[in-house]
Amino acid sequence: MSVQFIAEVSSNHGKDLGRCLQFVDVAADCGCDAVKFQLFEIKKLFAPEVLEKSAEHRNRGDWELPTEFLAPIAERCHERGLLFACTPFDLEAVERLAPHVDFYKVASYELLWDGLLQAVAETGKKVVLSTGMATLPEILHAVDVLRFAGCDEPALLHCVSAYPTPPEEANLGAIRTISETIGVPVGWSDHTVDPAVIARAVHKWGAETVEFHLDLDSQGAEFGSGHCWLPDQIKTVIAEVRRAEVADGTGIKQPTPSELADRDWRADPSDGLRPLRHIRADFDSDEASDTLGKTG
Repeated sequence: MSVQFIAEVSSNHGKDLGRCLQFVDVAADCGCDAVKFQLFEIKKLFAPEVLEKSAEHRNRGDWELPTEFLAPIAERCHERGLLFACTPFDLEAVERLAPHVDFYKVASYELLWDGLLQAVAETGKKVVLSTGMATLPEILHAVDVLRFAGCDEPALLHCVSAYPTPPEEANLGAIRTISETIGVPVGWSDHTVDPAVIARAVHKWGAETVEFHLDLDSQGAEFGSGHCWLPDQIKTVIAEVRRAEVADGTGIKQPTPSELADRDWRADPSDGLRPLRHIRADFDSDEASDTLGKTG
């Protein structure tokens, strides 16, 4: 199994196209498979009653991704061999993203919105859905909406929507629960910034996708919340997962090339002594391999 790593830029781009493209390059250099941005307008994200009363929410307009950035970001992603994904937060965003994205990501906070789920499914593109804060019945309903609207194989991410997430609350066992209940691959959307949690999600619970929040330099708008990885941190994690992947093999139980020379040095069934009888007469101690001392 090859794990898909998705770098979530979120709102760390600072409305700077050069910085957006740098995120793509850094993600590629770290070994990622995809880069994900977010497309929203504050006035369409929060209710007017909230915006009227909260300057903090109004100020998040500074986090909006300019629509004109979509084409150059997608182009750079494809030049670097990455998939381009984006999260729409309104129905118009779904339409604006359609010419550019390789897949849609639906955020945990929008899981209850059937209209958005239907809109992304009807594009015919792959849909990845985060499940933070959700109950199993809520996830089942969302998947039903996606499937009914044409997305037969949605991908799900187990997620804990706390920034950052305490490792003891990661509840990685839910990966298997969701997968077995719904019958779809389930990955892990990380907010712990803990290498051990990602390793556990992949190697113990079979997460086929890992999404993580990336910042370039600790200067991104969301870095201070404590849920974003820096490039050197995540690069090491990805490299370790990739190294472990080569150990999977074919699953066929047969001698490997590196152990073929030892086969004749097994105990002969006739007397329980090493090596097999057919090579004893021709044994030459000067040519004996270093396998003679093995007892495993």
